[in-house]
Amino acid sequence: MDDLRLALLLNAVSPAVGGVLVRGEKGTAKSTAVRALSALLPEVDVVSWCRFSCDPAAPDPECPDGPHAEGSGTTRPARLVELPVGASEDRLVGALDIERALAEGVKAFEPGLLAHAHRGVLYVDEVNLLSDFLVDSLLDAAAMGTAYVEREGVSVRYASRFLLVGTMNPEEGELRPQLLDRFGLTVEVAASRETDERVEVVRRRLAHDDDPAGFAARWADEEEALRRRIAAARELLPRVRLGDAALRQIAATCAAFEVDGMRADIVMARTATALAAWAGRTEVIAEDVRQAALLALPHRRRRSPFDAPGLDEEKLDEALEQARGDGGDRGGSGDGDGGEDDDPEPTPPGDGGNDGGRDDAGGPSGGDGRDDGDSGTGGGGGGERVPAPAGEPFTARALTVPGVGDGAAGRRSRARTAQGRTTGARRPAGALGTLHVAATLRAAAPHQRARGRSGAGLVIRRDDLREAVREGRESNLVLFVVDASGSMAARQRMSAVKGAVLSLLLDAYQRRDKVGLVTFRCSAAEVVLPPTSSVDAAAARLELLPTGGRTPLAEGLLRAREVLRVERLRDPARRPLLVAVTDGRATGGPEPVERARRAARLLAADGTASVVVDCESGPVRLGLAGALARELGGPAVTLDELRADTMTALVKDARRAA
Repeated sequence: MDDLRLALLLNAVSPAVGGVLVRGEKGTAKSTAVRALSALLPEVDVVSWCRFSCDPAAPDPECPDGPHAEGSGTTRPARLVELPVGASEDRLVGALDIERALAEGVKAFEPGLLAHAHRGVLYVDEVNLLSDFLVDSLLDAAAMGTAYVEREGVSVRYASRFLLVGTMNPEEGELRPQLLDRFGLTVEVAASRETDERVEVVRRRLAHDDDPAGFAARWADEEEALRRRIAAARELLPRVRLGDAALRQIAATCAAFEVDGMRADIVMARTATALAAWAGRTEVIAEDVRQAALLALPHRRRRSPFDAPGLDEEKLDEALEQARGDGGDRGGSGDGDGGEDDDPEPTPPGDGGNDGGRDDAGGPSGGDGRDDGDSGTGGGGGGERVPAPAGEPFTARALTVPGVGDGAAGRRSRARTAQGRTTGARRPAGALGTLHVAATLRAAAPHQRARGRSGAGLVIRRDDLREAVREGRESNLVLFVVDASGSMAARQRMSAVKGAVLSLLLDAYQRRDKVGLVTFRCSAAEVVLPPTSSVDAAAARLELLPTGGRTPLAEGLLRAREVLRVERLRDPARRPLLVAVTDGRATGGPEPVERARRAARLLAADGTASVVVDCESGPVRLGLAGALARELGGPAVTLDELRADTMTALVKDARRAA
């Protein structure tokens, strides 16, 4: 918790640092620590009647509540505004005051949470679960310090500068790279494993629950001392000097770790300056730069959603020492400081073998003349093998669910969503969603004389209300059913298969999907990962996936059907997409081929959208995956066809031919 306390306090000293992202497992008091910050922030001067918290000394000339008269200032505590994960866009940025517009005939604006958070703290719990349309609005305001609203005849701009603090549990999924980069600092929090510390935590929590007022009074002096120290550091901050030597260390460190863009350099400079002010110094020293790097760089080192954030402290010390020794001219290239290991990675056992020959096991198989291998040791697929490494991921083609759904907003399949292109209007079936103003006015207009209208406003009845029907994109549940039998390993195909699944997982991450992973081998199927939003957890399970044994295809499909049945009960609006990764062989259990066909027909009867990724290779192909796809009622694509660049090339070739 020391790093978390320091990061929050540095932002209190210098809001320009850019906020904090707190990552940690459940039950680690992330939210408690963040909510305690607002009580330590200095009070702010505001125009007493301004809804946008303008500073009376320098009011915003374009404030919607302006112009502001002199002498209208008052003082209030800094606000901590919480953004719920399920908030609407109107609640975040503000919208037309519909009640006044319809009843009084005036165009009035109702501010949102971004206006309330101006000059305060905007806190987002479970920030990684925030809807895309909220993230987009948040990014705009965080980048520009200004919020814009352009909708329903309203054009409003207002200042929105806030300290952005988010908390998240990485088990529930990662954060979009654009929003991740907007957080100045990041902190990893874990529960203490020290018995004495855990005892003290429980003791203080019980004391607070028994007597909250008495508990607060007991720590009031320490809080006041902390508040005075923050105020003193704020006063000292403008006098802190960031010398050329420290600035070169910052630039060299960012170059050594190959962070993207220049935001990391700027954040590190501001953080190091705040650290010096917090320590009561007017000069930034090397230790300030080192501490700033530990807080500002870990989340900017990630190259993919499957990379864990972190920083190699030995490499950090080397970069700082090098910058001190040569003036920062080298910045970490060509001598191992570029973020990659100098030594080439060892070739996995058997990875360079011939993929086009016969299977390792030579006996007859159950159905197609090749052996799945379940007879034990040696070269066949019978024994469990060392997990094969995943091949290089690639950009996968878009796989979608047919039709139009009503699921959570995302980026995969067509759906009726709260955001998107307006396609019409309808009577609300329950609670009113987004009001379609024009359709409501058209419904009410013919009845005004009969309703005795006499003023400027319209007389509106509930039956007149119409809500907008919008079409956008939804997220789906992508359930991977992966063949891990001996036939997949015998031809050294598992690395390519894992690379393909990893590519599809990356695509699911970018499209905000939930994912699940079912594997089948030997005589049974296993739910390796129940449906989750944590795509990197699926990638980790995939990496450790063993192979070997026969191919119980029917068991894999039936287990997938059971997983989907349970998920429909939990989240009926989220449509599933089943991705079966297999060569289509079925050799496990009695009547394996017929049982697999029946299982596929059951999934098709449930209305499950399916795609079969055909992993068959070699000069002779039996087309079993295509037959499985026909039973499932979906398409079959080969590993090559799964690549988006391959599809682009095919389209270009077709156009040239035409």
